[in-house]
Amino acid sequence: MRIRNGYSRRQFLELTVGTTALWSFGIGVRADVAPSERIALGFIGTGDHGVQMNLRSFLPQPDAQVVALCDVDQARLDSARDLVVRAYAEDTRSGKYAGVFATRDWREVVVRDDIDALVVSTPDHWHVIPSIAAAKAGKDVFCEKPLALTVREGRVLSDAMMRYGRIFQTASENRSKQNFLRAAELVRNGRIGRLCRMQTWLPVDPHQLAHLNRLHAPEPVPAGFDYDMWLGPAPEAAYTPGRCHYHFRWISDYSGGSLTDWGAHLNDIAQWANDSETTGPVSVEGRGVFPREGLYNTAVEWDIRYEYANGVTLECRNGPPCIRFEGTMGWIQCGWDTFEASLPDLSKTVIGPEECRLRTCPQREQRDFLDCVKSRRPTYAPAEVGHRTATISHIGNIAMILGRKLRWNPNDERFVNDMAADRMLTRPMRSPWRLE
Repeated sequence: MRIRNGYSRRQFLELTVGTTALWSFGIGVRADVAPSERIALGFIGTGDHGVQMNLRSFLPQPDAQVVALCDVDQARLDSARDLVVRAYAEDTRSGKYAGVFATRDWREVVVRDDIDALVVSTPDHWHVIPSIAAAKAGKDVFCEKPLALTVREGRVLSDAMMRYGRIFQTASENRSKQNFLRAAELVRNGRIGRLCRMQTWLPVDPHQLAHLNRLHAPEPVPAGFDYDMWLGPAPEAAYTPGRCHYHFRWISDYSGGSLTDWGAHLNDIAQWANDSETTGPVSVEGRGVFPREGLYNTAVEWDIRYEYANGVTLECRNGPPCIRFEGTMGWIQCGWDTFEASLPDLSKTVIGPEECRLRTCPQREQRDFLDCVKSRRPTYAPAEVGHRTATISHIGNIAMILGRKLRWNPNDERFVNDMAADRMLTRPMRSPWRLE
């Protein structure tokens, strides 16, 4: 890839670090992909998932180069930087420069001219603002799921990617998993007759259950942790370790709980199979159990029912991860790595060349993103798809909180004649952060 000041990546590196330094880090030896053809990546968020799932997946890709890292936690940032430097220094055949820029302010990554794309692995409440900033700066975006904290945020994000013509990948591996792909294609092609009912079971995180009703007393902010930046657009709140990093998922100021976390996987497959991935249901109702006190306040039990305009229903409950499709001629059910069907021959059925074939990438979402950045074709889970999937969980949470059946207009993305419910589709942001 060529950076936007007209220099190739090799020329840029030579200008900034000097030719001698380049040769010392292996640029002079054989490279699998020429430096000018590599996609330069900046990473925002280097926590557990950002490193273990994303950084470690992109590092070995011959046509990707990690150029910059950002995290508000200095210890995590240093660890990620060490990982990149070590990986590139040890792999001398790749010809990749072992240096990497590191900062605790994501804005310093977005403005860099030597970056082609951003990988956003932050808590949910920080997904949208950096992604939109990256699109405005002419960068493509790979962003963790669930895509946004609210329906409104997701809509603004999806529209921004379309407006600026950026490639976007919603980070979920399920569309690359053979069992889910197989199930969705069989359903789309009528192998179980007319689809009538879908069911998804989503697990409740055991860490949340283990700390229910715990109050979590405030503590001093640790050295090297920019807590104000971590809060970002979320409301002001006293620091406590139980609020940050992995645990943010069970606090409604930052996430939607296990329903949004796991719903981004299995409800996405339901939408895929139902051919409703760019729209949504027309009604939602459900009941849930929410903690009555303590820091963690997202649902620990739920039973939600959605209905689509085509008459298909989706029932979402908590339980071991699983999805089931029921049609007029049979059923298909998939666990995380299993495939079952009412007719054994369904697993061997061949999808013909003239039938519906769904977009996937067996090498997973990171590889799909890199391929699409180069080809400029949509990824297998672009922003609109990620937004619509997250919306399923968001309106489910709203229905449970309000305790009544709601009618939903997927075209306008508003509830029908329900101002109280509509007010829950967005949230105020703490100054100076805002959607733009």
